[in-house]
Parts: sequence; C-alpha cells; structure tokens
Amino acid sequence: MKHRGRHRRQRRGQALRATLAGTALALTAAATLISTSQATGSNSPGALTPLGSAAAAGGFRLHENLVAEDTLATLTRNMGGNVGVSGVLADTDHVMRDRAGCSGAERAALPLEPVATRAYCWAGDDARTRQWRPASVTTSGDADDDGRWGAQRVILAGWTHDDRAAGATAGDRGLARIAVIDASDPRALTYRWVLLVAPRDGGSDFDAVRSRMGGMVWYQGKLIVTGRDGAGRDDALLVFDLHHILKAGVNSGAVGRVGTGYSAHGYQYVLPAVGSYSPAGDTCGSATGTVPCFGSLSLDRTSTPDSLVATEASGTGGGERTRIWRYSYSSVAGREGLLRSDSVGRVDADEAYTTKATGLSGVLSHTPAGTRRADWYVGHTPDSGGRHGTLWRQSGNGAEAVRCSGDQSYACWGQHTASLSYWQETGELWTLSGAGTDTTPERTLYSVPLTSVDGSLG
Repeated sequence: MKHRGRHRRQRRGQALRATLAGTALALTAAATLISTSQATGSNSPGALTPLGSAAAAGGFRLHENLVAEDTLATLTRNMGGNVGVSGVLADTDHVMRDRAGCSGAERAALPLEPVATRAYCWAGDDARTRQWRPASVTTSGDADDDGRWGAQRVILAGWTHDDRAAGATAGDRGLARIAVIDASDPRALTYRWVLLVAPRDGGSDFDAVRSRMGGMVWYQGKLIVTGRDGAGRDDALLVFDLHHILKAGVNSGAVGRVGTGYSAHGYQYVLPAVGSYSPAGDTCGSATGTVPCFGSLSLDRTSTPDSLVATEASGTGGGERTRIWRYSYSSVAGREGLLRSDSVGRVDADEAYTTKATGLSGVLSHTPAGTRRADWYVGHTPDSGGRHGTLWRQSGNGAEAVRCSGDQSYACWGQHTASLSYWQETGELWTLSGAGTDTTPERTLYSVPLTSVDGSLG
C-alpha cells in the first residue's frame, strides 16, 4: 500500500530516528564494548559459514499451495464481508500498560543493555493472556515502507496456546491468535484478539489453525507465520491476507459454523488462511536432517529484493550447527506479499548459512547503508530459565555481543524473548518477552533502537 503524505511521514521518521538514537546511546554509554570472539571463548558462535547453492536449493525448497479464490469469497460472503485491520482497530477492547504500570517482574524481563526506549505490558484484566504465551511480532513498519497501514501505526503480536498450562482443554490445544495493536499513539496502545482459522468445505466452514507461531512477518497485506500445513505438518509457513479479517456472529466455545452463523471460540474476529508453503522434499526433523524446521522469521527490507529471513528451530544445548536462510518476495503484479516462485510453485532459498549459536529465539538480517554485507542478529536463550538472553551480531567475519556493565556477563538481552522485527521508518528493533511457559510472568512488548545495539558492540 502506498499512501499520500508518505514522504512527509518519512521526514518525521528520520527526525524520530535521530531522537531515539541519541537517547539510546546516552542510556547505553555504560556498556563495555567487547568482541565476544575474544571474551567468551567457546561460547561465541563465531563467523557464519555459507552453504552452497546446491544445499540451499535442496533442503530449503518449498512448494506454494494457495486456497482457491472462490473458497475465500464464499466464506467472506457467508460471514458478512471483510472487516480488515481498520475494523479491528476501531473495536479494540484492551489498553496496554506503559512501563510505569508494569509490575516489577515484568520490568525485570526487559534487556539490561541496551536499554529499551519503549516498553509495554498487557492489560492486567485480560484473562486471555492466561494459558497462552507470546511467540512472535511484526509491525506496519514491515507491511509498508512508510511505517503505516492506511493512516495508523500497527503492531501484530502472535500468541500460541500453552498446552501444558493447568486447566488446558482439548479445544484450546494448539490454538493460535494475534493481538492487533493500535500503536498510533505511543502513550496509549490498545488491542484486540483475532483467532487464526483455515477455510474448509469450499468456504462454507472453517477450522482453528493450530500452530506454535515461532515467527511471523507482515508484508504488503500478507501475513506469513510458522505453522502446520493442510496435511498437519509442523514444518510449513501459513499465509493470511490482512484485507480479509472476518467477524464471527456467534459467541460460543465452538470454532466454525454453528447453525446459520459462525463461532470463533469466544473471539469476535477471525483471520482465515489463504495458502501455505510446505517443504518440497523430506519432512523437517527427519533422520536425514536435510530439511530444517522453521524456528523464527523476520523481514529484511535492506536486501534486493525484500526478503523473508528464517532460522532453524533448535534446542539450547548440543553441538549441532543451526541454519539461517532467506527467500525473496515476488515482484509480480497480483502476487504482492507472496514469495518468489517458479511456474510450478517452487520456492528456493537465495542464500543460507550455518551458525554455532543454538537455542535461537529470533533472527534479523540488516545491511547498513553504504555497505554490501548483511549483519545477522540472532537472539540466544540460555539453558536454564529465569535468566536474560544474549543478542549476537554475526557475519562472515565473526560474532559480537555487549557485555553488561553491572556483572560483566553477556546475558544482557530480555528474558524468554520471541522473534525480532525491525521498524525501518523509526529505526526500532521490536520483540516480546515471556515466550517461555504460561507460568512465565514477565510478558512485555518492547523496542530498542538498532543503532543502540550496534553502538554497544563497538
């Protein structure tokens, strides 16, 4: 989407970036600048190792599967037409707390260094945060280069049901939803939940999408999340169209058609899937190890063309290297927000690397202005719970992280962090904490300027 006033907003964005950068650098001046390749010894993931094109074409190849247009049209018609993002934003029913309103445990989950310049916590009276955990984040800064969707700034936060939580029922298990957050006024963020669903029976009905939602990217109207494909495999990417948010007219615990109406497990809005990307070869996690399971996703607007970045799901221990890679977005008219594919729907990775970092909780690729080399930022979750993580910056030359000025450790990033999202217009790096379990209290949404991260690395 392109909008009038775009260039005026971009100038304001440049001023905002400068302000944020100055504030963040002042806040992080106490950080000790070090190269982790020198200071952490074997704990450093070291340099990225490129994989050859043959390996990238094989294990990372996807096949595109799109829902028939008449299926979505039938469901849309049956449910009374599209509401869209703007309709949900006009009907938000929860107010996020700012940093001052967050609890001590929630504030303790924020990064030690660099300091978060913006931080929010979920509404204290929102019962729907129980038995659920945040998993991914993306923004209108991903969706459009002017940072807005229409006239509004928007943040989407993906949550997945914690099936291990006390009181979890069979109907709850594996459910996935997004919080649609109106971020136009940074002093008062409001939000509403939207349930992810998949059309069936030619659009006359729908089922709940059951996904761990480790990653999520909103680009040109399409939302791509990690999830299960139509065959129930956990190694797929699911595609949603944010122009097609629909309203459920029946308030019940059921999901799908109920008599002459539709119910969404107590949610008022649903977002139906419009397609998926599944591995073209083996199943992820198989004995061959060829196909990596998706862990986290993010958007890179500094690549040519814009690209979807992915990391392999991996545990916190072990000596196996973790794979990170990218797919280009399509530039074909009518395929906005979909990945670049050939005539038979095959999608190949453009490049892929391995890293010694494990337990990755987010990935971001960004090429600084005036350079041709991308820096890769990966969040690392520690082996034991209740501790701060580490945010690495890697390239083909090595790896760096910031040392905390207080205890001289390297665990300075947030606790139990989720995926990463870079808002190019404002220069902010967004993420979520609390991606552990339902009992994890430190659920926050926060941002730090990317310049602050880079400044702390030296």
